[in-house]
Amino acid sequence: MAPSLYPDYPPELTTEREKYLLANLKDWSIAHGLAVRPAPSFVTQDQDPSGVLATTAPITLFPSLFPRACFEEGLAIQKAYNELYSAIARDEEWLKGIVEELVNIDDFVAKLWEIHVAVKKEGYVQELSLGLFRSDYMVHVDPSISGAPAGLKQVEFNTIASSFGGLSSQVSVLHNYLLNINAYPSSASAIIKADALPQSKSASSLAAGLASAHKAYGTSRTSYPRCVLFVVQDPERNVFDQRLLEYSLLSENGVRSFRLPFHRTLLDTKLDPDRTLIYVPPHSQTTPYEATTVYFRAGYSPDDHPRSEDWAARLQLERSRAIKCPSILTQLAGCKKIQQVLATPQSPHLKRFLPDDATASRVLRTFAPIYPLDKSNAGEEARNLATNPESANKYVLKPQREGGGNNIYRKAIPKFLKSLPESHWPAYILMEMIEPPALRNAILRNGEVQKGGVIGELGVYGVCLWKNGTGQKAGEVLENWEAGYLLRTKGDQSEEGGVAAGFGAVDSCCLVDV
Repeated sequence: MAPSLYPDYPPELTTEREKYLLANLKDWSIAHGLAVRPAPSFVTQDQDPSGVLATTAPITLFPSLFPRACFEEGLAIQKAYNELYSAIARDEEWLKGIVEELVNIDDFVAKLWEIHVAVKKEGYVQELSLGLFRSDYMVHVDPSISGAPAGLKQVEFNTIASSFGGLSSQVSVLHNYLLNINAYPSSASAIIKADALPQSKSASSLAAGLASAHKAYGTSRTSYPRCVLFVVQDPERNVFDQRLLEYSLLSENGVRSFRLPFHRTLLDTKLDPDRTLIYVPPHSQTTPYEATTVYFRAGYSPDDHPRSEDWAARLQLERSRAIKCPSILTQLAGCKKIQQVLATPQSPHLKRFLPDDATASRVLRTFAPIYPLDKSNAGEEARNLATNPESANKYVLKPQREGGGNNIYRKAIPKFLKSLPESHWPAYILMEMIEPPALRNAILRNGEVQKGGVIGELGVYGVCLWKNGTGQKAGEVLENWEAGYLLRTKGDQSEEGGVAAGFGAVDSCCLVDV
């Protein structure tokens, strides 16, 4: 971790002020849906057999300090990232060359690709795709250079189930509310100001993206009312985050949505002969709906596919006329291998998708060095780095997976690689660790306050709707916008940052000039 760039922060709280702050934080959070279902380690199933309880989401007491220039750059560059990943998803031949390196060593990627091949053979009946993306960054300060400036480095790009768009829109409002009721001491007034607390409109912006796909779907093929389907895990602890998008979709856009547990897909949906996707709500089986858009909040992990029926369900949804968010190709574009191919030093691939030199250079500046673990020259260099305990201490090993808890860090890398057959090493990428400046905050989790050093990870949401194109036609982007932000904060002793996985907390930015 790099030395701190920030002023002394957060302010100390008296016992009475902390009680006042926590009481308001907890009540406001529950009243506004800034909540999760409690973890089984906190409330057992015996204590809540009906699953009715909710608790405040893991959250920071204070907005975390974040360099203003880095924050503004993250938001400004999101449209370019949307363009980049939509272009990758439209370039099937290029994507095929990357994915085929993984299919023999990663069963999950292989099965996703099999579905794409099967649907392509039959013929896709929907030319539109929707991406609700999130690009995750950390502030980086090169510890080897005295006085090095703060820069923004990308951790990963998420193309499926980009979560916390609902909660992130609430936590920025919460911190502003705490400021307005004087929950923070006057000593912090020089730092925590209303104009330093940017409000995230992520819930409304992401819901507007779903609404744009719903509208672009075009003429109905049936006489049924139309809907958007949220394909979800069941049970789902992070349900309120998703609900906030559902509520915004209806109240601000007039679009009806339903929650479809992934394992019920074959029970509750069917395809008409022209592959129109029909949803029959279990609670109202006399009123079918024509599904215009399928929004996946499940299906990003092998854990979501324990049965053959689950793969059959994904195939049925991919075959359908509904717009997918994401399609199989868009999901595969989010593989860590794609990030590595773009970010490996001297890689020629980025300009294939971003031909404008200024835009490509701007995106390139956010890349941290990433290497393959194959038999290429870059791969051999990475193998030497990863198997040496001293050099491995500067790296993180990442598989082709979404969600927290999957990465291998620093000195644990050599031992982990020794436990794998070398033939499986190319399924991972080796990424240079980002070195954030030292920072402190306090986190409320399961009713307990934890204080100390923290690390923040900025996620910038993006919405992109595009035509896929056929043959030699490359398709075109129809909608493209930045869609708000998320800040996730974790203790600086934790390598992982996933909130739902139990590592991080939702946060908001307090912008400072450094």
